Amino acid sequence: MIRTDGRESDQIRPVKITRGYIPHAEGSVLIEIGRTRVLCAVSFEEGVPSFLKGSGRGWVTAEYSMLPRATPTRSTREAALGRQGGRTMEIQRLIGRSLRAVTDLSAFPDRTFWVDCDVIEADGGTRTAAITGAYVALRDAFETMIDEGELEKSAETGYLAATSAGIVGGVPCLDLCFEEDFHAEVDFNLVADGNGDIVEMQGTAEHRPVPRGDMEAMVDLSLKGISELIKCQKAALSTDTPWTP
Repeated sequence: MIRTDGRESDQIRPVKITRGYIPHAEGSVLIEIGRTRVLCAVSFEEGVPSFLKGSGRGWVTAEYSMLPRATPTRSTREAALGRQGGRTMEIQRLIGRSLRAVTDLSAFPDRTFWVDCDVIEADGGTRTAAITGAYVALRDAFETMIDEGELEKSAETGYLAATSAGIVGGVPCLDLCFEEDFHAEVDFNLVADGNGDIVEMQGTAEHRPVPRGDMEAMVDLSLKGISELIKCQKAALSTDTPWTP
């Protein structure tokens, strides 16, 4: 099978991570994976949700949105509709859960890190790009708060990245672009840490039930892609200049 952009079935799209994209934020990143571009910004504030008050723990939470012309046709701003859509709420909860999985919340009791992920251009994999970029932005936010005396040490407990896979034309493929995702028989997203341990999986069979062998192939492809993305994160965190593999 020849993929839309000529990649091999196990190849991720080109990745570019630019740190410090918004100077006002405690941490920020512009992540570009192929033509998908997501701006991730992290803010720090006092206070936690009511269910955490007095628990000695902090909180990491996320908000996600897509600009009206991130897609080929304009989408209506959710603010104009007066409510968030179900997809938006599901994605931002996924981002928050994923980041908390590699964060020591006891390192910043009664304080919150807000992670805003805004899609500038969508060409497939926006949620997984948001998680991968948000992790780098959150790491930078931890360092900012250490410098300001708010944290004693970084609260991260490991690396984190996410990618997509799918069955396209009967072939398991890694990191689907929009056109591939649109025609995929199976759509699959995976979040994992730096040890290859799985944080969350999401998968949908679009046309037929998924054989176990296909599922295992997509997991293996995704873990391979996540390993490569984490290498990108490590390289980006080691320099102040935009990084491209």
